[in-house]
Amino acid sequence: MHSTDYVNTFIMVAADSAAASASVPPQRATPSVAERTFRMIAEAPYRYTSDDVIFTVWADRQDLPEASRAAARETFFAKGQPCLRSSDLGKRYGWGIHCDAHGRVALAAVGSAEYDQLAAGRAPDGTAVTVTRAMRSSRR
Repeated sequence: MHSTDYVNTFIMVAADSAAASASVPPQRATPSVAERTFRMIAEAPYRYTSDDVIFTVWADRQDLPEASRAAARETFFAKGQPCLRSSDLGKRYGWGIHCDAHGRVALAAVGSAEYDQLAAGRAPDGTAVTVTRAMRSSRR
């Protein structure tokens, strides 16, 4: 089974991101992947893992009934899936993603003190974190 989870890692905004500050993805009649991802993480920081978020967003968009989600999750992760490094939150909307020691995720707004501390390699509790970047939007 494949996983998208990171532990003790901070995903900074992409190097080619134009976001000078963090913004909430716009609300739409049919919520975008970025909007659903943002809402899930922002409403419950450090509650869900990356796998939880990615699968739940996918399942919600598919209108998958709760009763069939356990089996669908196994099938979904039977092959590799894009991780949160490819999310528009870090590429377009100015949000860094912190993954704690248990792989649970939270958001940090670019330009905030929390973001700067995580980007320097330190979690809010003082533990060291590996720093990486969201994927670029364009190839170079």
